[in-house]
Amino acid sequence: MAQTRERNMSDDAATAGPNGQRGRLSRDLIVRTALRLMDEEGLEALTMRRVGRELGVEAMSLYNHVRDKEDLLDGVAEVALAEFDAEASDDGDWLKQGRAAAHEWRKLLKKHPNVMALLVERKRPLASPDAIRPTEIALQILRRAGLSERDTVHAFQAIGGYIFGFVMMEIGNVAPGRPGDVDVAEHLQQLSGDFPCFASLFPVMAECDMDATFEFGLDLLLEGIRAKAASG
Repeated sequence: MAQTRERNMSDDAATAGPNGQRGRLSRDLIVRTALRLMDEEGLEALTMRRVGRELGVEAMSLYNHVRDKEDLLDGVAEVALAEFDAEASDDGDWLKQGRAAAHEWRKLLKKHPNVMALLVERKRPLASPDAIRPTEIALQILRRAGLSERDTVHAFQAIGGYIFGFVMMEIGNVAPGRPGDVDVAEHLQQLSGDFPCFASLFPVMAECDMDATFEFGLDLLLEGIRAKAASG
């Protein structure tokens, strides 16, 4: 027992990472290591034992800095959300700020795609300043557009859902092949009788630039918000 305690105290003092780098064990180091593992190996990789092994310490040493796995997952989500780099200022164009915030949110989710599942699966809402800040910025921008309180919430949910869904489509690679593939071309020819629009437009779908598509959808949403605010 004493030997185990001595080893955990030693682990708590310094860690040996996968590259042989050593550093003092802390909550920030643990959480950032867990975020990296989630990005590289998926959400299922985030076990206390796996994070401890990555840091070169026993899993029990982590409990000196995080309460439990739920606390670790909260920390991972908060660190990822803290990377959101947008602002809402009174002296700027709300439309320009809204567009910048949407692009920033898409960039963050593409960098940390498993954060989407992490946010959806949380058993309790995140309440730290870093976690709330992206929502606060988005709501401020939409309020400055002239929307009512209820319409602001509707617009926030609509844009958020659009960005979440778009990133899921991007990382999911939903296009079933390329029009130049022989098998795909033959299959489209067979489908052309029953599904003429799909068959004729699939080459465009397969070659469509995702950045341009995102901008197109965002334009529709933002122009809709502008029209809604103008109509009172």
